[in-house]
Amino acid sequence: MFKNVEAYLAILNKFLRKLITEIITTTMYEMSKKVLTRVSFDRVLFKKELRKARKWLKPKESLMLKAWCLATFGHMYRDVIIEVFETIS
Repeated sequence: MFKNVEAYLAILNKFLRKLITEIITTTMYEMSKKVLTRVSFDRVLFKKELRKARKWLKPKESLMLKAWCLATFGHMYRDVIIEVFETIS
């Protein structure tokens, strides 16, 4: 019985860690969008915040952010967005 409880707790712990990571990542993605929207008036700030956001996000979220940035700010900062996402962190 004790081994089953340990196995159950190990599975539960793994599940909770994955869930928390997904919540944090989603939150960081949404927060990055808000920050970029707020600093979009300034090219230098936009580039700085986009670089920071890219470092925080996982590859999948980074790709989503790139698509969102191009759709939202591509008319203003297309060159900045392409440059930031072509650079390896």
